Amino acid sequence: MSVHSQGKRISVPQLRAYKGQQKIAALTAYTAPFARLLDDALDMILIGDSTAMVGYALPNTLSITVDQLAMHAAAVVRSTSHACVIVDMPFGSYQESPQQGFANAARMLAASGADGVKMEGGAALADTTRFLVERGIPVLAHVGLMPQYVNTMGGFKAQGMDEESAERIMQDALAHERAGAFGIVLEGVAEAVGRRITQTLGIPTIGIGASPACDGQILVTEDILGLSGARIPKFASQYVDAGAVIRAAVEQYASDVRDGSFPKLENCFGVKKSGQ
Repeated sequence: MSVHSQGKRISVPQLRAYKGQQKIAALTAYTAPFARLLDDALDMILIGDSTAMVGYALPNTLSITVDQLAMHAAAVVRSTSHACVIVDMPFGSYQESPQQGFANAARMLAASGADGVKMEGGAALADTTRFLVERGIPVLAHVGLMPQYVNTMGGFKAQGMDEESAERIMQDALAHERAGAFGIVLEGVAEAVGRRITQTLGIPTIGIGASPACDGQILVTEDILGLSGARIPKFASQYVDAGAVIRAAVEQYASDVRDGSFPKLENCFGVKKSGQ
């Protein structure tokens, strides 16, 4: 049965069951208008910590907070009814201990109504994944290029480009699968690494700059709509130049205001229609 004929929100167990059955289509959303537009077409919406960079023009993802992401996630949840909604755990909200991770993840889900959380980190964070899953919080793991590790990785650099790092990423993914993660985001890894992990794991892999072999793909919505500036990431494709459409509409509006053609009387209150 097609997921789009079921008439209710896709659940975490459903996403996990898509492994080997159908590809998972996912995008980010940070606001209600975007979430409403994306909902029907997607299997999963992620409120990523990329909100920091895309929504707030910050240089990286490190400074956004649980409260900020919870507010964005709540708006997405209220505006959707079909896609599974997952929200990022921000930097510093789960790395200290499994207990810290659970407290903040529980707070995040209670405040937002999201279906699960995503956490970045290798095998060292697998105990936190297990701790959360055993206490009822679904976890989407994230390995490979991890933006929250930008300082230790020395920038946003592709990972798994040599045999040693490729094996480390494989072991990271396996550790989270054993810990109970329902899926793994593979970001910025060598294609062969993404393919091998996908073929090895029994849970879905969701690629972003990984491999076509992944069980699903996720991108930042603004990248595919031409709203991220002149530079399009290597791993993304721009499907439309929505920025050009928006600019043209705004320019026309400004022109109409300046030449007096907007607003018209029909846009005003207390004006009788002709003949009344």
